[in-house]
Amino acid sequence: MTDATLGRAPSQGWFGHPKQLAILFTSEMWERFGYYGMRALLVLYLVQHFVFSDNVAGGLYGAFTALVYLTPLIGGFIADNYLGPKKSVKLGAIFMSIGYLMLAFTGGQQAEPFVDIQGARYEIAVEKVGESQTQFLVDGDQRYQITGLEDGSIRLEGAQGAVPETVAAGGYAFGAERNGLAVLLLFVSLGLVSIGNGYFKPNISTMVGSLYEPGDRRRDSGFTIFYMGINTGSLISQFFGPLIVAITGSFQWGFAFAGFGMLLAWLRIELAGKALEGYGERPADAKNRDWLIYGASIAAIPVMWFLLNNAVVAAEAARAVAANGVFGYLASLPLLGKVMFLSFLVSMIAIPIWSLASLKKEERDRMIVAVVLILFSVVFWTLFEQAGSSLTLFADRNTDRDIAIGGFNYLMPAGQVQIFNPLFIVLMAPLFTLMWGALAKRNLEPSVPLKFAIGLVLVGLGFLALVFGSQFHDDAFKVPLFWLAIAYLLHSVAELCVSPVGLSMITKLSIARLVGLMMGLWFLGISFAQYVGGIIAQFASTETIGGQVLNAKVSLDTYLSVFQTIGIASIIAGGVLLLFWPILKKGMHGVV
Repeated sequence: MTDATLGRAPSQGWFGHPKQLAILFTSEMWERFGYYGMRALLVLYLVQHFVFSDNVAGGLYGAFTALVYLTPLIGGFIADNYLGPKKSVKLGAIFMSIGYLMLAFTGGQQAEPFVDIQGARYEIAVEKVGESQTQFLVDGDQRYQITGLEDGSIRLEGAQGAVPETVAAGGYAFGAERNGLAVLLLFVSLGLVSIGNGYFKPNISTMVGSLYEPGDRRRDSGFTIFYMGINTGSLISQFFGPLIVAITGSFQWGFAFAGFGMLLAWLRIELAGKALEGYGERPADAKNRDWLIYGASIAAIPVMWFLLNNAVVAAEAARAVAANGVFGYLASLPLLGKVMFLSFLVSMIAIPIWSLASLKKEERDRMIVAVVLILFSVVFWTLFEQAGSSLTLFADRNTDRDIAIGGFNYLMPAGQVQIFNPLFIVLMAPLFTLMWGALAKRNLEPSVPLKFAIGLVLVGLGFLALVFGSQFHDDAFKVPLFWLAIAYLLHSVAELCVSPVGLSMITKLSIARLVGLMMGLWFLGISFAQYVGGIIAQFASTETIGGQVLNAKVSLDTYLSVFQTIGIASIIAGGVLLLFWPILKKGMHGVV
């Protein structure tokens, strides 16, 4: 319901925009504060505290982020037909607050690593001095330092008796003893965040749109301001969250920090009172099914637990078929992965076929262009979202994060490197807005397909920049932080070419009666990309003990091999899209 429907003149209370935009801006800022603060820590938490292998951590991270982008399809439907956007946002904020705070309570006793050799199990002791860690195999009163060799074998310095000095690749298996309750709470916590995000994410954007009447020229700039709230919250939390963990030595405080931000998001909406009266209300003809929805949401928690636990089990099994490459991974996908692959594949085939059979030429062509661009957006988001997984682990293991300026020295926490993305976005978004506007006045602004192609090329170049910068690694096989910052710079420019125009593209190219379906396909594509991104991260896996790699050179070579492959693949995808750009532009029939 808009101001106009309430019989009021449109508000001009906040920088020329409705004053309610300030409420929604700060609510979204605090919500993204919570999510991105948690994301900056999650993979490191999985490999360092729970001592999951890289392969398992990548699979779990991909499954979780896929659910985060999949649940808004359901949350948006429930809001449109039953709860209304405002109540849905509040419900989502409560679920996410509980999820983040519960996540903080999973950080009790750290998992205890071990290694199995020739049927015997040995405890692993880890000694940490600054950034370096040394791992020892414990055999009674004896301790033998573990050294990883480039051929995949391990050497146990000074080992004797029943303990062999060298163990070939495949002759040992690292694992960890974990607290079962802590693992259960971990999956439940992530499930609560996924459910809560499903209610919050789509519906607060809907409320922003309801502040403006159709044709109000302030709408686009209002969403631009709202988008800045996302990056402001991300910027703050990705700086302070990892810093709090570094200072306290505990992930618990970092997750509690994220939960505090999420509570502020809920309070901002809850205490708004009459300021939001009439906005995001329950549909007039909707039946009250609140308690049924609340019960179903709680009942969905064990479903989320099952999907996440299944992802971990499948990731463990996937290690045995890793040699079979992509097809081996596809064969071992968990239930969530199989469903997503199938549903996305069917959608990408069925919609063009239906369009060819049922629509007039212009509508048909535009729908097909939209589907093609969604497909290429999946490639983009798959690689861009490595920020929370493989790039964070690369920062932790193979990046020199020491910053020395004059007499100032600062060791940047590994999770904090993700701050480069929102920092570059905040700095460059206004410049891009001015640039696109100036080009548009001269009829030179790139069309959507060309912007997507540029984004794909740039995200590929970001990974190749890391590959190039690797030649400057130090004796510990750590690459200067500068090259990781360059990669994030290129990725951020790429994001500005793709992300702001994606949703707008869907609404412009889709026929009116199918806008909701196509918007759902767009989010399904992003969710699918998150899952595939987890698979990419799995291919970048390397052997670890207690979250630390056995051989820094092997680790660096593994990351760079994957980064080079996906970098080249992204540039090729951008080139293909560039080749088809004139055809796609023609198929848009004047839509810009």
